[in-house]
Amino acid sequence: MAVPATVIYFTCYDQLTALLRSKLGENESRIPIVAGIVARFGAVTVISPLELIRTKMQSEKFSYNELHQYVSKRVSEDGWLSLWRGWTPTVLRDVPFSAMYWYNYEVLKKWFCEKSGLYEPTFMINFTSGALSGSFAAVATLPFDVVKTQKQTQLWMYESHKISVPLHMSTWDIMKNIVVKNGFSGLFTGLIPRLVKIAPACAIMISTYEFGKAFFQEQNARKQKY
Repeated sequence: MAVPATVIYFTCYDQLTALLRSKLGENESRIPIVAGIVARFGAVTVISPLELIRTKMQSEKFSYNELHQYVSKRVSEDGWLSLWRGWTPTVLRDVPFSAMYWYNYEVLKKWFCEKSGLYEPTFMINFTSGALSGSFAAVATLPFDVVKTQKQTQLWMYESHKISVPLHMSTWDIMKNIVVKNGFSGLFTGLIPRLVKIAPACAIMISTYEFGKAFFQEQNARKQKY
């Protein structure tokens, strides 16, 4: 799931950013927001069925053969759209996350470069900017992550009669139910584990991606020169 999601996401973001900069100019601040939203929307839509399957495998011990039989049964009973259960809260979590992440990343990267007197960001500037922007976006979108997990597990929990809530609940209904049961803090359940996961992941991913991109750009430039 991670490999195709990353390929789709970063490729779309880079291509959209280049296109928008050619149309709107290099210094247009809205470009990272728009490109981040569109890129993440596409990646979420493609990967959503795999994330639903991953959630199922994490909630119960299933062999791949048992999982295949179960998914086939669900598709035959509820149609292919059942594989996109939880798509709405995932979009509500990931699309704002992406918009905030890329905007803050570009702002922080530019700020660190100015403070350091550098024209191009270093590996550590990319790493730090990625960690800080990822942390901020993770905190802001955590409630939708909590809702996404609950909505996806409803499919499996409903069948074993472990919950009494209706199967088809809106994102906002689930949020209200969480607040009623656990208070407002219930929407931020798992904050520390999410930060521990997201901050280094964003830092490593963006810094290695930028390093790899710069490396291959240099290699291509050498080939064109000779």
